[in-house]
Amino acid sequence: MPRIAVVGGGIAGAMLAWRLCEVIRGTAVHLFTGEPYRRADASAASGGLTRAFEPDAALCLEAADSLAELQSSPELRKWASYRETGSVYLLPGLEPGTAGLVDLVRSRIPGSISILTAGELGSRGTFRGMPKGSVAVVEKRAGYVSPNALRDRLLVELARAGAFVTDGQVDAITRDGEVRPTDGNPMRFDAVVVAAGAWTQDLLARTDLADAGLRTKVIQYVLGPFAGTGPGAFVDETSGLYGRVYAEGRLLLGLPTDRWDITPGDAPPDPVLTTRILDVAETRIGYRPPGRKVKAVTAVECYHPTGGLSLRPLAKGVYTFTGGSGGAGKTVLAASRTAARSLVRSLR
Repeated sequence: MPRIAVVGGGIAGAMLAWRLCEVIRGTAVHLFTGEPYRRADASAASGGLTRAFEPDAALCLEAADSLAELQSSPELRKWASYRETGSVYLLPGLEPGTAGLVDLVRSRIPGSISILTAGELGSRGTFRGMPKGSVAVVEKRAGYVSPNALRDRLLVELARAGAFVTDGQVDAITRDGEVRPTDGNPMRFDAVVVAAGAWTQDLLARTDLADAGLRTKVIQYVLGPFAGTGPGAFVDETSGLYGRVYAEGRLLLGLPTDRWDITPGDAPPDPVLTTRILDVAETRIGYRPPGRKVKAVTAVECYHPTGGLSLRPLAKGVYTFTGGSGGAGKTVLAASRTAARSLVRSLR
C-alpha cells in the first residue's frame, strides 16, 4: 500500500486527504496541517460562494459536479454549514457557449438555472445601471459553505478513518519524498502533495523545486451591516463586484485585487480598495453603510497561470494541489476526487 503525505491543512489539502481515504486505507494517508498558520489562511477567510455556473467550461463541469454532490449529501451540507441562497452571475453579454454551459448545469442540477436579460433582471429592482446587452445566469440551488467549518470537520473524519493528522509546520520536503517537520523526525513517503496554499512557494523554494508559475495574491472583501433579503450570492463581471449575505446580519462584498506576490500573513487591508468596493456597491446595488461600521478582511491565496484546482507534478512523486484561486471552494469536491484517483493510479 503506497504511503501518501499531503502538506497543507486548508480546504484543498483536507479534502484531498479525505478523498484518498476513500480509495486507499486511511493509515496510508498522512496530513500535515501547517499550524499555527491554519487559522489565518484563505480557508478561514473565504466567503464560500458555491455555485455551478462558471464561464470556463472545465471549471463549470467541476463546479456543477461539486454542487450536485453537495446537494445530494445531507452529511456534507451539514459539515460545510451549507446555506442555499441562490446566486446571480452577471455577464456583459451572451457569449458563444454560454447556453451550452447552462445546459451542462441543468443536466447536473435540474430546474436550478436560467438566463435573464438585463431588462428582466432590472425589473426585479436588485441591480442598477446594468450595461446594455448584459445578461444574468440565475441559479436557484446555489448558496454558500463555510470552508473553515468543512475543513475542521474533515480533520475529525480523517482521524476516524485512521489517517495521521499532524499539526505543525513543515520545514522542507525532498525530491525523493521525504517530509521534514519543524518539530519531529523526517518521514519518507511514496508521494508527497503540497497543498499549502499561499505558503506553497516558500516551501518549494526550500526544497529547490520549481513552483511552476505559482504566485500569491491578496483577496480582500468588506463586511457591513445589513437587514433584509439583499441580492443573494452574486458575481458581477460588468463591475467586478461580488458578494452575498453573511452571518450575523452582515453583507460581504468584494472586488478583485492586483496585489500580487505578497508574503502570507503580511497583507493589511487596502483602504483605497475598501472605498472602491463601497463606491461600486452603492452604484450597483444601492448599498452604502457608514464607514465606521465596515470591517475589511484580507487573506493571501495561491494562483496558477492555467487556473483551476488541479494535481500538478513537480518531480517524480512530488505534486502540488493548489493554485485554484480564492474561489476554489466551488470546485474542490470534484477536483479532489479526480486528484486522489489519479494519484493512486500513478502509484500502482
